[in-house]
Amino acid sequence: MGKRFAVYKGLQKPLIFRGFKGKFIYWGLGSMLAGLVLGALIMSLINMWLGAIVLVGCMVGGLVFTAGKQKHGLHNKTRSHDIFIHQINLKKINNYGRKTSI
Repeated sequence: MGKRFAVYKGLQKPLIFRGFKGKFIYWGLGSMLAGLVLGALIMSLINMWLGAIVLVGCMVGGLVFTAGKQKHGLHNKTRSHDIFIHQINLKKINNYGRKTSI
């Protein structure tokens, strides 16, 4: 008989880090890095206090935006609540091989 191995059951679940799942981990990391770089540039070029405000604003704003997008799910789906009526165009092939409308 062959050996039996325990199978890890969580392979199909998205990775979770501090409440962010899957691709939103990268979104959160990107907003943190963007805030850090933007804040550092403004601190060095314009003013230290303005740079600190931009740094905190970009980080917090990016994380709040990411958390809001995560509530809608991991995948972008268009959710339409309308009723669509499609016209049916069936074609019938007659005995001679030509298509005719029904």
